[in-house]
Amino acid sequence: MRETSGSASSRERILQQAKHLFARRGYEHTSTIMIARAAGTSESQLVKHFGSKYGLLEALFDLGWQEIGDLFEAIVDTAPPIERLRLLVEHVIAGLNRDPDLKQLMLFESRCITGRGGTFPITPGFLKFKHQVNAVLEHMQERNELRRDLHPQAVCSALIGVCEGMLRDELMASRNDTTLGYTTDDFTKVIEGFLAAFLLPERMEGAAERAASAG
Repeated sequence: MRETSGSASSRERILQQAKHLFARRGYEHTSTIMIARAAGTSESQLVKHFGSKYGLLEALFDLGWQEIGDLFEAIVDTAPPIERLRLLVEHVIAGLNRDPDLKQLMLFESRCITGRGGTFPITPGFLKFKHQVNAVLEHMQERNELRRDLHPQAVCSALIGVCEGMLRDELMASRNDTTLGYTTDDFTKVIEGFLAAFLLPERMEGAAERAASAG
């Protein structure tokens, strides 16, 4: 049993221990009894707070995405939209690196999980996060920065996919004790180059200059 904080509520302790056990043992191989024991509480408390193991999983994902969304909201609104997206990527990387269990759960274990009706959990936190990114991309299009022939939601999906793929490779290299071959700075440059490809031609030069100066 891992140590838990005596001042934390039973709900907080359950979330903390569930995240650790799901990430380390896997969702399917972790029972509600194991989580309750690790959290120093009862299975009935887990059911009271979350309804079921799947409900607990949804709460973990929602909390993770809410925290990422809060980081996004903290970015100064007066910054240019493309700068906000760049800062968002940096905050997401930093946030997941600070929480290895959440990183493992979101990038690897989540792909093995299906829940009600065989579906992957899509939480309000994730939907809010996507809405925030979409809003910035739509604003960029209104400012004649994003190419008019591109749908902002499609660009949003592509951006999230690129970030997720690179983070997963980074985590895989760490788990296998191998060298990834690129750094966080390279990660940022790739994202900036990715975004520059979707800008109108007259905006691409400035974005390329910012990417070069970041190095």
